[in-house]
Amino acid sequence: MSEPAESTLYDRIGGEDGVRRLTRRFYALMDTLPEAAECRAIHPPNLEGSEQKLFEYLSYWLGGPPLFVERHGAPMLRRRHFPAAIGPRERDGWLACFRQAFAETVPDAALRGLVLPKVEALAAHMQNRD
Repeated sequence: MSEPAESTLYDRIGGEDGVRRLTRRFYALMDTLPEAAECRAIHPPNLEGSEQKLFEYLSYWLGGPPLFVERHGAPMLRRRHFPAAIGPRERDGWLACFRQAFAETVPDAALRGLVLPKVEALAAHMQNRD
């Protein structure tokens, strides 16, 4: 008898449905949280494409299907975002949306300790202005 495969963060968050809930809530918050205004301003007026790309990226990044890589190539996130002025206020607004969306959509509180530090490090890496 074989042992069950170890579950990925993607599985623990709820797979496709869980990541989709997270990204939908994230972008709804970006449109409503005052502290996200600067971050929202560097996005296009319609957030559907941004939401889809975040969904694809997080699916891949959390150990699920490599949707982002299949559709867009290597992530190179900093390079892709360099044209956008991302300073501390944009970074912090993005993180506020992510933290709140994660808390509201991912019932496994233990995952916060695993995922949020990595997301915070990624957000810090994306900052390209003082």
